[in-house]
Amino acid sequence: MNKIATALPVGQDLASGVRAVCHGGGIMLSAEDLVARLEAAGATLLAMPTRGYSTRLRTMHFDVVHTALDAYGWQAPSLRPPMPDARAISDMDEVFSWLALIPEQKYLLRRILGARALVHPLTYRHLYPWRKLAGLLGADHKSVQRWHGQGVGILLDELRG
Repeated sequence: MNKIATALPVGQDLASGVRAVCHGGGIMLSAEDLVARLEAAGATLLAMPTRGYSTRLRTMHFDVVHTALDAYGWQAPSLRPPMPDARAISDMDEVFSWLALIPEQKYLLRRILGARALVHPLTYRHLYPWRKLAGLLGADHKSVQRWHGQGVGILLDELRG
């Protein structure tokens, strides 16, 4: 029995708001709920800061504040997603650990699920649409959609125990 099945008692809500129903030691999730959890984990991953701790606070550096009236070439700052909280990061780690449940012989399905999970945290658009992912894999986009569904099915079977 895996760690996921033993960690959730019957009827407890998951972080995504999905109610987990355990039958025979496994979690019962629908395919839509699983894809939503994967996409939430991908958005959390992309919202994480790209660099580690900075030395910015240790150095004395005053930023010059410009206004649109006195700055030549002024442009609005780019929007950054807010830093995810600890619960979202823990959920991301849990969901991405589920990808290891897919057998190694089907590594292509694992790659497709991981790539489709990457969703921009502000616009919620996929970083890899079906056709772009199909171009990277050298396959038809309909085949990639079918393989994604097979990967979700395998993952659901493994989570259910």
